[in-house]
Amino acid sequence: MLAVENLLAGYGDSRVLHGISFTIGAGEVVTLLGRNGMGKTTTVRAVMGLLAPQGGRIAFDGTDVTGLPPYRIAQRGIGLVPEGRQVFPTLTVEENLVATAANRSGGAPRWTLPAVLALFPRLEERRRNLGARLSGGEQQMLAIGRALMTNPRLLILDEATEGLAPIIRAEIWAVLAALRAEGLAILLIDKNLAAIQRLADRHVVIEKGRVVWTGSSEALSAAPEVRDTYLHV
Repeated sequence: MLAVENLLAGYGDSRVLHGISFTIGAGEVVTLLGRNGMGKTTTVRAVMGLLAPQGGRIAFDGTDVTGLPPYRIAQRGIGLVPEGRQVFPTLTVEENLVATAANRSGGAPRWTLPAVLALFPRLEERRRNLGARLSGGEQQMLAIGRALMTNPRLLILDEATEGLAPIIRAEIWAVLAALRAEGLAILLIDKNLAAIQRLADRHVVIEKGRVVWTGSSEALSAAPEVRDTYLHV
């Protein structure tokens, strides 16, 4: 579904990504792992067209999307939950959700306002609240719901549970597991190794803008040297 090949990207004269390559198949959950500053968010920004690649190729569903503007990439069927949530602070929960609503499948949309509110009952309770009046956990739920309202075939989450209370993190992981069970492909960045190893099919470890290891959750569990060298602070 998504193929990233020898991706080069950076900011000005500073090169951050030095030939990143990975793939995500239909219905697959893949993580990008690595310490802070290793290039995970830069990779996501380049995939979404928020940062112009300096080289390499990005293909989605067999179509080259390298360098396309973000709205064109989103229209192809990729939904983004950005780092920092970035909800619309002066819109209500409901307005945040309907603002991004789209149906690109041609059939009945899976994700509608009632479906998202059923997935996140807390948002149903707060549907008239402004985005700025929500807790951090509620804002993250809203950011996920907003991305789902685009009815994507691939969902990208940058720091899915960072800074959230344990009970909220548990809710987010349960939602992601449900989305995976429905067959939604997911690209995930997070630091909770125990949770992502339960959820993900494969992991891509990045160090200084290069892929240094890839493998399954079982392989990662059996490779303490990978965790110690590239993931632990």
